[in-house]
Amino acid sequence: MILQTLLLLLGFFQLPPVDEGKSDKPNIILIFADDLAYGDLGVYGAKGWTTPNLDQLAADGAKFEQFYVPHAVCSASRAALLTGAYANRIGIHGALDHSAKHGLNPKETTIAEMLKSQGYATGMVGKWHLGHHPEFLPTRQGFDSFFGLPYSNDMWPNHPETKNYYPPLPLIQGEKTLAFLEDQSELTTWYTQKSLEFIDKNQDRPFFLYLAHSMPHVPLFVSEKFKGKSSQGLYGDVMMEIDWSVGQIRKKLKELGLEENTLIIFTSDNGPWLSYGGHAGLQGGLKEGKGTSWEGGIRVPALMAWPGKIPSGTTLKQPAMTINILPTLAEITGATLPPLKIDGNSMWNLLQGKEVKPTPYFAYYNQNELQAVIYDKWKLVFPHVYRTIPAGSELRNDGLPVKYAHIRLEKEQLFDLSHDPGETTDIHSNFPEIVKMLHQFAEKARSDMGDQLTQRQGTGNREPGRISEK
Repeated sequence: MILQTLLLLLGFFQLPPVDEGKSDKPNIILIFADDLAYGDLGVYGAKGWTTPNLDQLAADGAKFEQFYVPHAVCSASRAALLTGAYANRIGIHGALDHSAKHGLNPKETTIAEMLKSQGYATGMVGKWHLGHHPEFLPTRQGFDSFFGLPYSNDMWPNHPETKNYYPPLPLIQGEKTLAFLEDQSELTTWYTQKSLEFIDKNQDRPFFLYLAHSMPHVPLFVSEKFKGKSSQGLYGDVMMEIDWSVGQIRKKLKELGLEENTLIIFTSDNGPWLSYGGHAGLQGGLKEGKGTSWEGGIRVPALMAWPGKIPSGTTLKQPAMTINILPTLAEITGATLPPLKIDGNSMWNLLQGKEVKPTPYFAYYNQNELQAVIYDKWKLVFPHVYRTIPAGSELRNDGLPVKYAHIRLEKEQLFDLSHDPGETTDIHSNFPEIVKMLHQFAEKARSDMGDQLTQRQGTGNREPGRISEK
């Protein structure tokens, strides 16, 4: 109750002056879940819980079958989403914690900064994870307002594997800590409430809302209204509350008459954290999960809806990636692309059902390892070490993880993802010309961004932001 009262007293958004007059630019809502897996939505085959609001979002717009993040880990995935650049290009690797002395460089252009130049109100709710020092927080990266966590919700003293390594988990408004969380059961509800407030306060101007849910990343928490709602336990309950959150946002848009002029994007930062067993999501037939460049780690659900602009009930089979979102929004809003090089291309034509030439995508992990390249239905995986659940492991359902084993893939492998999304059959020897083409793509990436696996230094890498040491 103390925290809820504090939130009410302090309010939430400090808004810039409202721009008089209506704009024909669309409102944009980008919802980014954490560790939500490819098979976790009803339209992707989820069993044990229901996601009616997300399923309806898919029916009202486009569902991607082959949508990727370039990095199957928290901070890197978010950096790529918000800048349109591979995170290794801009010096963000892994998952930053409270000890990090760097973050997203303020010289990079985020989606929020790009849209502010077009008169957008910009608000961020949820998990940031691109630097917890003031100079790296969302309010220094183009967002008018911020309410949420500076990093992952497991980075707190109750972490099951590193007890008391992390300090208390701060809930931040703007750049000030409101409270330190000991209970996260209301987090999804708070995020939803603050998102609705932002929409209410900006209904008369174009707005960009970035809602980055902390769930279903462990530790899992759910409010009383969703406890026991699914037949699959706590994870299913959490998924149903996230779905409810999406429904609340769509309901608010409809009430305010904003539904027709709002683009909603829903996706996830990577696949499931498999070592947590029953507290992890559903792979949907894909191989491995979070922290790997196999399909289960980097292929995520993606839904995009905008009435009258994106054909309803569309299923898109051509690959796309989160780095495409920024340039797509630039094309839609007439914004200028960032001055520093980015890697994504607009997928607006693809979303409208037009024919688009495929583009190569790269999966980087660890400290700049190029582990795979994807082009159309083809995926070439390079020799590297990856983590997996050891055979015979008894996966738990209590929030405690099992230990990973680490395996080295000794020979590169080629897969036809249109027939083998589970990456079960290596067809490397059958398609030498395809292998040659994918190698050419990979060599360009290595020359540009480097590759630790082949000891290559790139020429196009940039430094992250760093705090000044006194």
